[in-house]
Amino acid sequence: MNTDKTEIRVAILDLYDGIANEGMRGFRDILERYKVKHGLNLKYEIFDVRRKAQVPGLNFDAYISSGGPGSPLDSEGTEWEKKYFQLIDKLEAHNQSDDPQKKHVLFVCHSFQLMCRRYGLGDINLRRSASFGILPVHMTEAGTREPAFEGLAEPFYTVDSRSWQVINPNMDRFKELGMEILALEKERPYVDLPRALMAIRFNEYFIATQFHPEADAIGMKLLLQRGDKKDEVINEHGEGKYREMIERLEEPNKIAHTQNTIIPNFLDEAILKYSVMLSDSEGTIGR
Repeated sequence: MNTDKTEIRVAILDLYDGIANEGMRGFRDILERYKVKHGLNLKYEIFDVRRKAQVPGLNFDAYISSGGPGSPLDSEGTEWEKKYFQLIDKLEAHNQSDDPQKKHVLFVCHSFQLMCRRYGLGDINLRRSASFGILPVHMTEAGTREPAFEGLAEPFYTVDSRSWQVINPNMDRFKELGMEILALEKERPYVDLPRALMAIRFNEYFIATQFHPEADAIGMKLLLQRGDKKDEVINEHGEGKYREMIERLEEPNKIAHTQNTIIPNFLDEAILKYSVMLSDSEGTIGR
């Protein structure tokens, strides 16, 4: 029996601009668990997009584009962003070709905002105050049918960490491009402000989340226990909200469930289904 497994390659686009973060560790941990669970010869490579203008080619099986600091507007016209969007153009062209293996991409937080600007999907602005915590996210009707959300409750809980937001969706543009809003931020009946978009299906192969599906309880606990972050949360939201965040970390149906659901579901669509199809036809896992 042929036990060789064709290498599966995942590109992680690091948009953190050298800023220390928990996001990249979260992506790596999820990929390592997924590799072991499915017995895959899976390897990943990290590209420093903003600091070094590094972007991958088309020789990867799936792509994950991270969050990052700063304004999603100020980078317009920079070298790194030009290269980044050139890659997106190439991926879109590939997916429109007759190549049977499509290239799936997950865009997270800062990447979500950049793509919303690229497509002209709504207003992008600075929030009155930063949103940070383990917060509920509400699925739209389209979200309840979304394969990446399969297994999530309504609402589901995840890590929301953003100073910028996408609001006031241009529904004519969504209709024109065939895109769907999958989720919105928590309901705030006491605040007369529009709800931010939290997840979008751009097309069959591109999905984006404003929240952080890679975040886990360990990373969040370390972050929240750091003196400066603890003070920041208490000053902004109060001690009660801080204690609530810590308590939510211990609940298995909150961010742990989200972390174990969305990205693995994305990888199932991006990698596993195609690999199983080739395994059935070729007797091996392949690309």
